[in-house]
Amino acid sequence: MAKHLELFLTFARISASCFGGGYAMLPFFQRELVRKKHWLTDEELLDMTAVAQCTPGVIAVNTATFCGYRTRGIPGALWATLGILVPPMIIVTIISAFFWTFAEYPWVQHALAGVRACVCALIISSTIRLYRKAILDVPTFLVFLAVLLLAAFVGLSPAILVIGAGVFGLVWQRIRGMRKGERP
Repeated sequence: MAKHLELFLTFARISASCFGGGYAMLPFFQRELVRKKHWLTDEELLDMTAVAQCTPGVIAVNTATFCGYRTRGIPGALWATLGILVPPMIIVTIISAFFWTFAEYPWVQHALAGVRACVCALIISSTIRLYRKAILDVPTFLVFLAVLLLAAFVGLSPAILVIGAGVFGLVWQRIRGMRKGERP
């Protein structure tokens, strides 16, 4: 079990070293929480991320809160949430004091372009790893494909997509159970 200070420091380290928002933190969450600390499995992280996306608030904060709760209950949720929030608050406060003074400088714009490209690559890498764990059969691939198309071209709310995918999973499991002769 993670100790409270360890939770705080782990999430503080992740949030202090990660740029680009919640999805950019996924590879960091995988490395720290799954591979290094073994606090979560890939499947649990995937589930937490899905729920975090369709609950109010920021996905990274919600994921940290869920992980903290999973490892140490309500106190763990509070420490993990503080850990994910404190470093960005300090960094943003410092940057905001200077950013607009330097934002138009070409070297600042080029640096930000490089950071955006890096974040995009990290998100794609994390998505590929999660895809391998989440897509188990033809029905889950079809859900993946449908959600990808609906999100990319229709612009449905992520909450609606997650709830719809969950309902599909429940219905599909019930149909499979009835085919095997299981009782509902």
